[in-house]
Amino acid sequence: MTAPRTEERMTMGSIKVHEFTTVDGVVDAPMWTMDFGFPDDLAAAIGALTAGADGILLGRATYEMFGPAWSTRTVADDPGAPFFNDTTKYVVSGSLTDPGWGPAEVLPYDVDRLRALQAEHDLYVSGSATLVRALLADGLVDELHLFVYPVAVRTGIRLFPEGGDAARLALLEATRLSNGVAHLVYGPA
Repeated sequence: MTAPRTEERMTMGSIKVHEFTTVDGVVDAPMWTMDFGFPDDLAAAIGALTAGADGILLGRATYEMFGPAWSTRTVADDPGAPFFNDTTKYVVSGSLTDPGWGPAEVLPYDVDRLRALQAEHDLYVSGSATLVRALLADGLVDELHLFVYPVAVRTGIRLFPEGGDAARLALLEATRLSNGVAHLVYGPA
């Protein structure tokens, strides 16, 4: 991650990432979260992230998973449905041409374009491990919210795979949720 933000940068938009992860760092298809439920304090933590966002930044695969899951939900089904359905999704993809679930805009991974988008918006990112790895490497993540589940699955996609460059982060906050999940918030070191 890059150097600490300047006062000028702090008045601009932000990119806040949310990942469900295991204690061994697996972030793919978090079916292992089901055993822990979705208590009110977890909902509040994620709600606080989405409440301040005016855009959603996603990778193609996550966008394609979220579309069918969220597009038919209403506020009666899930209080988060209006946010996910009505907020503009910025989908980073080199192959997607017709996003379908909108409002949405497809853009390539371009650091300058993403910095401009970050300057204009408060963006929420969920999942999208490949995208998040690139955002972290390019110093574009303002807050990394890891919801660490007390389970080790030993296989799967990791946010920080073996063989990559070292990443330095600064712990901003740590909270134990009622279901035993640790909510860790990191920022640039």
